[in-house]
Amino acid sequence: MINKTAMITICGRPNVGKSTLTNSLVGEKIAIVSNKPQTTRNRITAVINRGDTQLVIMDTPGFHKPRTKLGDYMVNVVNESIPDVDLILLVVEPIANIGPQEESLIARIKQSGCPAMLIINKIDTLEKEALLAVIATYAEAHDWKAIVPISAMRKNGTDKLLEMMEEYAVDSPALFPEDMVTDQPDKHVCAEIVREKLLRCLDKEIPHGTAVEVTRFIERDDEVIELDVTIYCEKASHKGIIIGKHGAMLKKIGEQARRDVERFMGTKVFLQTWVKVKENWRDSDVLLRNFGFSE
Repeated sequence: MINKTAMITICGRPNVGKSTLTNSLVGEKIAIVSNKPQTTRNRITAVINRGDTQLVIMDTPGFHKPRTKLGDYMVNVVNESIPDVDLILLVVEPIANIGPQEESLIARIKQSGCPAMLIINKIDTLEKEALLAVIATYAEAHDWKAIVPISAMRKNGTDKLLEMMEEYAVDSPALFPEDMVTDQPDKHVCAEIVREKLLRCLDKEIPHGTAVEVTRFIERDDEVIELDVTIYCEKASHKGIIIGKHGAMLKKIGEQARRDVERFMGTKVFLQTWVKVKENWRDSDVLLRNFGFSE
């Protein structure tokens, strides 16, 4: 029976591995990942139950200098996720230099007064001496509760991190049902899986100008899910690239997404995709609200 909980925020600059860490801690994929920055756009809540303790982890978008209203929304999500939690995990690259994004986040952490750990990710990419230099640099910047080197992708150090996170739990009944691993609706997860495939299959800036909406989600009596998905992009030229020659790229994206959706839903999925143009949707208050990016 759960009688202790901890609210934990994971923050950091884009592409440091926050979502990979979230998936590694949970033990299954609930957050999409890619090698492109700003993959995560919304706060994703993950739930981990360990004995009598429930850890509620908030994976936030990468902290960056916004250039669109969507960027403003993402940065606001980070700022609002830092105060009033039991623990903050600042995830950084293994570089012995504190960049402007990290400086801003450290300032916000200090202002919040919340206990914080520094998580140095991707330690499999450097030698021990270089890691010591990273630790020394960040140790001077803040009074961290701990500095924890990990490799989220290889799950190196994540078990120990979970044990350390439990120490910040407070007396409380469960905040989420014990069989729940994320607060994301199934439709949202399916849309995010499609967007992940866009990020992985397309080059340059095109994926960042896309949004995905599930327009039809039907669970049939024969345990097949019918899923209609619309992909929005900002330019007609981008639409052609997403569809590809004779529809090849859209077919590739759809096939990869269908396999992951079936794995997530645990059932057969019939997926249909369409592509539409919505110019400058990232700067439209109305369209941002329609796509779920609301305060």
